[in-house]
Parts: sequence; C-alpha cells; structure tokens
Amino acid sequence: MLKIGPYEFNSRLLLGTGKYPNFDVQKEAVEAADTEVLTFAVRRMNIFEANQPNFLEKLDLKKYKLLPNTAGASTAEEAVRIARLSKASGLCDMIKVEVIGCSKTLLPDPVETLKAAEILLNEGFIVLPYTSDDVVLARKLEELGCHAVMPCASPIGSGQGIINPVNLQFIIEQATVPILVDAGIGSPADAALAMELGADGVLLNTAVSSAKDPVKMAKAMKLAIEAGRLGYEAGRMPKKQYATASSPAEGMVVS
Repeated sequence: MLKIGPYEFNSRLLLGTGKYPNFDVQKEAVEAADTEVLTFAVRRMNIFEANQPNFLEKLDLKKYKLLPNTAGASTAEEAVRIARLSKASGLCDMIKVEVIGCSKTLLPDPVETLKAAEILLNEGFIVLPYTSDDVVLARKLEELGCHAVMPCASPIGSGQGIINPVNLQFIIEQATVPILVDAGIGSPADAALAMELGADGVLLNTAVSSAKDPVKMAKAMKLAIEAGRLGYEAGRMPKKQYATASSPAEGMVVS
C-alpha cells in the first residue's frame, strides 16, 4: 500500500496526462495502467472554462485522485500561485511542486523548490516536490515536512532511464516518506529497476504517451512496477564473481 499524506493507494504507478495523440487513446491508456493518481499541468488546462475540451470529462473521477502540478513555474512565487489556483478550483489538496531552473535540461531550481514547498506546507497543502537526484536536497525537503519526494531518474522526457542509481539509492535509504521516481523513465525495464532499488512508486508520462502503442505501454509499465516491487520485497540474491552450480555436487550418483 502506498501512503501519501492521508491518502492510500494500491497502485504504485502515477500517470501523467499530457502529449497523448487524442483523448480516446489517453483514456484507454489510463485504464490499462490501472493507476489511481493522475497528474497534469494546471497551466495547460482550462479548469475554469466549461466550454473548453478537458480530458477530465472522459474519465470517471471517482476512480482517481488528481495531482495537479506547477509545470511552467520558474520561481517559488509562480509555483505557489499555480498551486493556489488548482486548490481554488476544487481539484485536490495535493500538489506536485515543479520549479524549473534550467530551460535546456528542465532540471529543478533547488532554492526556489525549497521556498515554494515551505510556503505551501504552511498553507496546508500535501506537497510532493520534483527534485534532481541531490541526496542533501531530498533530505532537506523531507525535513521541511514534504509528504513525498520525487527525484528524477534523468531529464524530463529524455527516456534515458536511471542515470545515477547510486544517488537514487542513497535518497531511498535515508527517507522516511515515500520516494517516487519522476521523469526520465523510458521503458518498463527502467520502471522495474526504480522499484527494485526500493522506490515507493514511479510517476511517468512521456514513456507511455510517446510510445508507438500507448495503451500497451501503459499496461507494460503497470506490470513492470508490480514486478519490481515484488523483487525488492523478495530480496535479490547477491552478485558473485564466479559461477555457482544450481545443483549441489554433494550426493550425486557416481558411476
């Protein structure tokens, strides 16, 4: 069970809702993923205009918890304003804090992220900050009171997978709140590895929406995350330098 603040989820896959070919494919992919949390950029939605197309209209919202994000913000002030807008619309009290500090890499601004998280926590939001794989930053965000921390595997939308598993594992080992790997996942193997390292969940979007078959990829990600979690809980065998026979030599019949 994944617990974020007061909410509990059976699925450990959080799914983004952007870049799909159309609303119908998006709806099918969401259903195939069997996710319970959907994230979206508040700035890219017409949440106050009923006559505008809205992917939420295609979904049974009783099945999902919405996780608005502050994509597009480059300062703490902008992120806070977007978060307040989403809360005023009645969507949810959870917010993914995303404050971009570099337009080329889309990596987050650590200083502005900390500022925004502190303000929103004081206002009663359930705060999930998007971060780099900075071990110290992840700890400071947790110490602030963030309800989960979301380190990236690699740059947003790059599909490079986990480029720094050592830092990611350090973040996971020190954490007492959920660690949700966010950004850069490109394949089911990447998602499974994140879970095998001990992550509590994975948030992804482009890996599904930009796949040749988004619906099949959504299902593949669901299964990969489940398999990765089971593998982590089971505990993998230690790696060895040399081979070890799977059948012991003792007790063998000798002719």
